[in-house]
Amino acid sequence: MTDTPAKPPADPITEGARARSHGRPKDACPYPDGSDARRAWLEGYDGTPGDRAPDPPMDGG
Repeated sequence: MTDTPAKPPADPITEGARARSHGRPKDACPYPDGSDARRAWLEGYDGTPGDRAPDPPMDGG
């Protein structure tokens, strides 16, 4: 019998980013409202850490 290594716990930030890249809606977050995991998932989905504002748009000229 071969032991398979345990799958590491999922990272909510990575899960959120992956969900967005696969076209899943933002409301597909599986974590409960108010939880740290939900905040992290949404940060990953939005690509912006929750502790800072998004970067301003760059001017092309």
